[in-house]
Amino acid sequence: MNKKWMEYQGIKNWEGLLDPLDENLRAEIIRYGHFVEAAYMGFNCDTSSSTYSLCHHPKRSLLQRAGFPDTGYKITKNLQATSSIQPPDWMKKAPRWTTIRSSWIGYVSVCTDKKEIARLGRRDVVIALRGTSTFLEWIENLRATLTPVSDDSDSGMVESGFLSLYTSRTSDSPSLQEQVREEIRRLLKTYGNETLSVTITGHSLGAALAILAAYDIKKTIRRELLVTVISFGGPRVGNRSFRNVLEQQGTKVLRIVNSDDLVTKLPGFVLDAEDNSYGQWAGIPGWLPWWVYAEVGRELRLSSRQSPHLAGINVATCHELGTYLQLVNGFVSSD
Repeated sequence: MNKKWMEYQGIKNWEGLLDPLDENLRAEIIRYGHFVEAAYMGFNCDTSSSTYSLCHHPKRSLLQRAGFPDTGYKITKNLQATSSIQPPDWMKKAPRWTTIRSSWIGYVSVCTDKKEIARLGRRDVVIALRGTSTFLEWIENLRATLTPVSDDSDSGMVESGFLSLYTSRTSDSPSLQEQVREEIRRLLKTYGNETLSVTITGHSLGAALAILAAYDIKKTIRRELLVTVISFGGPRVGNRSFRNVLEQQGTKVLRIVNSDDLVTKLPGFVLDAEDNSYGQWAGIPGWLPWWVYAEVGRELRLSSRQSPHLAGINVATCHELGTYLQLVNGFVSSD
């Protein structure tokens, strides 16, 4: 494992490792999936609770209480995401859970166990992000038109709701973008003389935010740092120009996709055309560029329909993280 760690992190775009699925890579995908499970388990989803939308547990015990005591990682920072949506005045009388703008969405952790560092071949930093859980996050998911990812006109466009959750802040809560930047810079300062990787993993909304975080880290912090995204059931994030920027950065993305999961087919649509200058297409409607998305990275495509253990499951179950981890464990190909 330690000698080929860069290949498992996607330095060669996982060539020769996906079909058939390499056993070490399978174990790594499931391991990173467990970090996302901990992000779900830590979230307080009880809307009647005074601590709704916060984390159940302190950083020092979250992984253990989530059922993963032997990861060899230490959580160093909790992460919050903030919606830019300002609830109207009439919602002031609505239940509190409908108006909460900032919510705990995951954490940053770093491998501190010497044996695990030796097995991995480097010190690994993990950012783990949960999927949609709050009312305003659901509303943000519906904002599916594309918007520029930055002031740089060459950086492409991404889904406006995802970008909002990544960059929005309040007077009391910094943006997720600011939190990620601050913590990655701190960890690089602490461990900068060591071989280091950053792995960002998430499910559903968390998968989309993982791609934005990877783009941001490579753009603003350290271009030569190996940054890898392992995503589960992620929606589309941006257009072809954004995909091109990710590729030019060297950002590595492995998307785990259940072919029966509708979320992975949203938002917008994909056009297979050689010319990425939408305005040059004859008769193109003016609204079209705002809805044309592009798939990013490499895809590991699975199918719940071909699994004897998951036959007959419903649409919602097809999207669950647990279903994804079962499929990876059995590697049921859709082809």
